[in-house]
This record gives sequence, C-alpha cells and structure tokens, in this order.
Amino acid sequence: MMSKVYFVNLRARSEKESKINKIQKLFDKAGFKDFISKNDLTAIKVHFGEKGNDGYINPVFVRQVVDKVKNAGGNPFVTDTNTLYIGSRHNAVNHSITAIEHGFNYTVVGAPIIIADGLKSQNITNVEINKKQFKTVKIASDIVNADSMIVLSHFKGHPLAGFGGAVKNLAMGCATFQGKRDQHSPRPVIMEETCVGCGRCITICPGKAISLENQKAKIDQELCEGCCECITLCLSRAIEIDWATEIVPFMEKMTEYAYGAVKGKENKIGYINFLMNITPDCDCFPFSDAAIVPDIGILASTDPIALDKASYDLVNKQQGFKHSQLCSNHESGKDKFKGINEYTEGFIQLDYGEELGLGTKEYDLIEI
Repeated sequence: MMSKVYFVNLRARSEKESKINKIQKLFDKAGFKDFISKNDLTAIKVHFGEKGNDGYINPVFVRQVVDKVKNAGGNPFVTDTNTLYIGSRHNAVNHSITAIEHGFNYTVVGAPIIIADGLKSQNITNVEINKKQFKTVKIASDIVNADSMIVLSHFKGHPLAGFGGAVKNLAMGCATFQGKRDQHSPRPVIMEETCVGCGRCITICPGKAISLENQKAKIDQELCEGCCECITLCLSRAIEIDWATEIVPFMEKMTEYAYGAVKGKENKIGYINFLMNITPDCDCFPFSDAAIVPDIGILASTDPIALDKASYDLVNKQQGFKHSQLCSNHESGKDKFKGINEYTEGFIQLDYGEELGLGTKEYDLIEI
C-alpha cells in the first residue's frame, strides 16, 4: 500500500503562497493534528546546526510547526541531542548557546529548547528492538518520554549515509553519545601514496585523532570517532574506509536506531523534509558548502521511508550544479549523492527501513 507524501513548491506571487503558509497547509493536509492529543508533550525534533554552519532549518519555519502543535492541543518543545565529537554542541550548555545564537530561542520559535539527552548525554533509555545489529539501542530519554513528535529534517548529503533526511534525523539525532558511537563503526584510513601532507584533515577532526608524521597524515584509531568528516575535506582523496565491508553494517545500524527512536509512538509522529539549500554535507560540519541542485520544495508525511524516498527521487530528477562538490552525475535522473561520493549506498536505509517496518518506499506524491 502506498503512503501519501504531500509536497509544496517554493514559488510565491502572493502572501498566501508564502513558505510560512505552505508549511501550515502541509501540517494540516498530512493530518498531523489528528495524532496530537490534548496536553501531549510534543517533541519538535530539529538540528540546531554546528557553529559556522548555516544550512539548518530557518527557526521561523519551526515556529509555524510549534504554533500548529499548540493549536492541536499539544505542549511543544524544540529538541536535539548532543554530539559525540567535541564541537559547539557537545554538552547541553554549549548546545543551547549555539541554538540560541542560530535563532532558536523562545521569542522566535515559541517553545522551550530542551537537549533531549541531558547535560552530558547521560539521559539514556535502553529501547529493546531485537534486530540484526542490535538487541537494544540507546535513545535520549526525552525523545522516548515525549508523547508525540514532529521530525523536521534538512535533506542533504552525508559522507557515509549518502543522504540525510528523516531516517538519519531519527537515528543519529535521537541517540545518546553511546548510541552515536555504536552506529559510527567505520573508521577511515590514510592512503599514504596519495596523501600530500597538506594538513587540511587535521583542522576538521573533532576528535583530534589526526597528526602529520613524515609529511603524511596519520589517524589514531583509538581517538577516531568515526564521523568521517576528514573524507569530505581531503582534496587529494587520500582518506578512505573499507566501503565493501563497512558500509552495509553502518547503514543497518543507523536504520535500526531510527526504528528504536519511534518505537512506542509509531502512529504519533509526523515528518517534514526541507529540500532547500541541498548541500553535499550534513549540518554537523562547521561550514556549509554550495548547494548541489536547485531548491525544490517542502514535503510532509507520516511515513519516514516514503518521505525520504520521495525526497531522494526529487533531488535526482534535478540538473546538478557543476560549480559544486558534485563531481559527476549532473544529468537529470542520475544519483546526485553518488556524484559526491561514488561509494555511498544511500538506498540501503530505505530498503532496510522498509524491511524493519519503518514504512514503505511506495508513495503517492500529492502537490498542494
């Protein structure tokens, strides 16, 4: 059975066609108000963006969802979890400061900011899933304890997952430190014959795991956090992981964490993907690269698999920008995310998510 995915384009020639009004219409058409009960504590799951990054969702857009939840009788809070790497969102204090500096404060979004895994990511609930990679997953307790949830995702590329949308926002975005570490099993290695010793990878490594020895980069595997940000920054393509053996388990682990994040409230979650400023990297990076395709629109569904599949298909239909990180597959119909990194297999999260029962890849795209 096909899932309904609602879509709005970004054209506007009047106030009623503004993005603000379109987000409100999406919320209504997708039926989100139907699963929000009176006095529900409703998590609005976002990504506040790393300091230096500007790809995160506009807080004014988040406000529209907050207001809709209030109108439906819920008590919304805007939330994310701390990062595994040491950056501007590694603990709840710095994370909250970064969120406020990026415009996510009460006067703008109309709801309190709560870091779901606590001060030092010790607010943990073990969720039993009994799947292939994990028997239990470590989810932020305030995500588990929320009565309902709206997941707002900036659809974009990712160096390991291929692309990041609703599934990745659930998986990495709702996990604690330990949960993120469990998922980030791939570890990059330096190809010494290709490394030119420029040191760019050292500047981006959040775990301080990379050093230069004899004018060649070296990764301390004990310190490496598996984020693979170094892969995206290396101009000489001297940093790799063993894609043949590492990528499938990583994708399965990530998708199982998404499954654990929704367990217990499967019918009380709505998802909105923003296909705007579609960058090659995730918003955890302390910078935002140029978009790889034109802005497309905003999509909503109660099915995260159908939503991500529709988003993936719409991106691939676009003509890619040549003056971007897109190295190949610029033509309409080509996989843009493989054009960034040919070894990624983003569709695995969709296939495995469907197998787990997270949703279906079959969708009916309804433009409103």
